[in-house]
Parts: sequence; C-alpha cells; structure tokens
Amino acid sequence: MSMKNAIIIHGNPSKREYYSDEYPASSNFHWLPWLQKQLLIRDIYAVTPEMQYAFMPDYKIWKKEFERNDITAETILVGHSCGGGFLVRWLSENKEVKVGKVVLVAPWLDPENSIDTDFFNFQIDPNLATRTAGLTVFSSTDDTDDIQKSVIGIINVIPSTELVEFESGGHFTGDTYIRNGFPELLEEILK
Repeated sequence: MSMKNAIIIHGNPSKREYYSDEYPASSNFHWLPWLQKQLLIRDIYAVTPEMQYAFMPDYKIWKKEFERNDITAETILVGHSCGGGFLVRWLSENKEVKVGKVVLVAPWLDPENSIDTDFFNFQIDPNLATRTAGLTVFSSTDDTDDIQKSVIGIINVIPSTELVEFESGGHFTGDTYIRNGFPELLEEILK
C-alpha cells in the first residue's frame, strides 16, 4: 500500500547564513516547518531534508539526500528557489518516475550562471508535467530578475504549467511567511 507523502526542498542560503547560529537550518526556515506541520496533521507524511553545503549547491549531494525518501506516484514535491530548480532537473532526468502534485515556489535555474557548479547543467524535459498530478509555479512580480527568467524558462518549455502569480510576495521569505505560514501554498497542494 503506498502512502501519500511530501518532500519539501529548501533553497540555497548565503554562506554567512549557512554557518551562522542566528538563522535556523535551511530545512527549518521560512514557511517550510509550517507547511510540514500542516501536511502532517492532514496525515500526509512530510519531510524537509537538509542539503549539506546548500550555499554552494552540488547536484550529486542534493540528489543523494533527496533519494533517501520514498518517491512514488503519490509523493507531493515542493521546492523553493534552488530547491525548485533541483526538482525540475531531477524530474527532467528521471523520466521513468511518476509523482503526485509538484509545486515550485519562486524556482531558480541560475539563468545568469552565478554559481560555479554544474547544478543547472541540464535540459528541461518538455513532458515533465505529464508524469505529475499537476505542475504549479508560484511567482511574484516583485521577485528578482533571475527568478522571473527562471519562471519564464520553465513555462516556455512546459506550457501546461499552472502559474500562480502574486504582486508582493517577493521571494516568499521573511517575517510574513514565518509568522503566518503560506496558506495559498497549502491550498494548492491539497486541491
């Protein structure tokens, strides 16, 4: 019997943030712990894996950590920023895998080549959405240009992507999402 579960992937913090005890670990920051708890109380087993050296993302490390989890046709995948970009790559490269709902929050594909790794050295699979129970991107018009370019890049290659646009969500981080959670995201996952 397969059980509905969720894997929530964080983004990449700055090196200063990663090594500072002033900030929670990336997997326990922003709205991630809130979403995890909301899914757990709805009987959806949810995990937020911590990616080692997240400030300088290494695809092999992220892939190994991600694949420690059960990934089935019932698995909900949520990725924030670099975590969203990771999910696009992983799903593009694992064409035999079917998953549940996929929601990318402010996904980042490093269109400016700002990180010195091969993390984003891949082609987006135009059929990616057909192997999901739905692909949704959350984007805000006041997020950075590289996020806007990443969102456009995903939608151009996978036109069936549902876009949910905000006017003042920024990068979906900060006090608003720590205090109040992210009810729009929960609603999208559960529909």
